[in-house]
Amino acid sequence: MFFSNEKVCVYGITGRYGSYHTKKMIEYGTNVVCGVSKNDEIKEVHNVPVYNTLSDYVSKGFNVDTAIFFVPAPYVMEAFLDAFNNGVKKFVVITEHVPIHDTLKMVDIVKKNNLTLVGPNCPGVIYPKEKVKLGIMPEKYFKEGEVAIISRSGTLMYEIAKYIGESYGVSIGIGLGGDPVIGLNVSEAFKEVAKLGFEKVVLIGEIGGEDEIIGVAEAIKMGFKPSNIVSFFAGRHAPEGKRMGHAGAIVEGEHGKIKYKEEKMREYGVRVVKFPWEVKSAFAL
Repeated sequence: MFFSNEKVCVYGITGRYGSYHTKKMIEYGTNVVCGVSKNDEIKEVHNVPVYNTLSDYVSKGFNVDTAIFFVPAPYVMEAFLDAFNNGVKKFVVITEHVPIHDTLKMVDIVKKNNLTLVGPNCPGVIYPKEKVKLGIMPEKYFKEGEVAIISRSGTLMYEIAKYIGESYGVSIGIGLGGDPVIGLNVSEAFKEVAKLGFEKVVLIGEIGGEDEIIGVAEAIKMGFKPSNIVSFFAGRHAPEGKRMGHAGAIVEGEHGKIKYKEEKMREYGVRVVKFPWEVKSAFAL
């Protein structure tokens, strides 16, 4: 999925958040080779060259594997197309409030071209073994280990990583994002985990939709043992019809409720925990 030799471009690198997280990613070990910004006055950030477009960098004979986006929501689509048209294969969109019609266009492009899109409105991806961090997660909690985390929630991903880090450790953390429309879904995330050879997974879900249910059903078909999957769902007491934090976290009908999702997990033989700290010992039971 994402490896240590990935050549990464940061869109929005001169902004407050782009600059801050670029520094953290570089310190972790991520190979950031360039940045893109509309700011004509800044030519370098943390020793990373900055260009107006990725074309300016590629025209020098270089290439980029992955792009991560910190640009304002109205400009995400423009940045995405700049990256796509210059050969980028993997995209991580941190930005929230991206217009849904733009997300639909991006998802359509990546599906037709067999590319990877994580997000939007996501914490990103971290792979401790390869020292690759493409996102905003606090890396100190993601101690290398054997349990993959697939999460719709950012902050819960960090909290549960901390508990897992005290025992099993984290093999890879994938933050899918909380919007109604996203790129990589739960089923596809399980496929990525399988490709890397990891067997234990913590699935962090939320109210709304059925992506977790579909994803776990597909994972079992792929060969994942239900006993190696632990699920936790946020939003147990959320009022029906009201969006809770994420645009995609809204209960509309029985299938989006926590009770229904937990019942389906138990039917599949997947362990369900009600509190984040219970994940730490769940695999031992």
